[in-house]
Amino acid sequence: MIKMPLTPARIRSFRETIYRHYALHGRRLPWRTTRDPYRILVSEVMLQQTQVERVVRKYREFTAAFPDFRALARAPLRKILRRWQGLGYNRRALALKRIAESVISEWEGKLPPGIEDLQTLPGIGRSTASAIAAFAFDIPVPFIETNVRTVFIHFFFRARRVVSDEEILPLVEETLDAAHPRKWYNALMDYGAMLKATYENPSRRSARYRKQTSFKGSDRQIRGMILKACIGRRSLSARELVARLRVEPERVRRNLGRLVTDGLMKERAGKVAIA
Repeated sequence: MIKMPLTPARIRSFRETIYRHYALHGRRLPWRTTRDPYRILVSEVMLQQTQVERVVRKYREFTAAFPDFRALARAPLRKILRRWQGLGYNRRALALKRIAESVISEWEGKLPPGIEDLQTLPGIGRSTASAIAAFAFDIPVPFIETNVRTVFIHFFFRARRVVSDEEILPLVEETLDAAHPRKWYNALMDYGAMLKATYENPSRRSARYRKQTSFKGSDRQIRGMILKACIGRRSLSARELVARLRVEPERVRRNLGRLVTDGLMKERAGKVAIA
């Protein structure tokens, strides 16, 4: 556990350290220059399981093509997936479209600020809802993501081999700069990114840490290949798809079935297509 009590003086020192680094080395990211809840939502969904560097270019392309909820809700899934190519985890693109449709139909085109309301939207869990509330609406809500987790493990659990989020969350809440949550979380995330680049990643000591499996040759890669093959065509037969991918037919069929179940693909009369 923590070696020293979390006194007001220690909280102040911790914040000063984080803010000092942010003032000198804060990253200039496109979603930090906007208060538009739509664009912040897009960035948060894109950043799930994807490195910042990969997201920056795609974020600019995506928001240029779909500048608001209405444009995204009206766009065909095929067009959305084409813009999403390269980010992976394509269900997130479908979730964004469904979120846009829900915001238009149920929330009069405006993203709700409440965490409970945000969690009713497709693909939005507690952590993502809390991040959106903090960044889009400046609501002081405690949450944990990978860089935040890294900072707290580094500062408060240096001697521990395994640290749970249940231990970290009270510290996040106690040290939160409630007057400036958006700025505070940006600063925390940048400090966490620095720690990962400077030290052996402290988040590996998290109880939630799992080593990512190889993408090459994985079912996830095959699903991406199936989508890429179909994006530019109205439909393909299953046989044509197997021939194009040069992958074992059983693996193609299995992963195609997963895409159909997820709502990304449809299969009819022996033909497959983007849903």
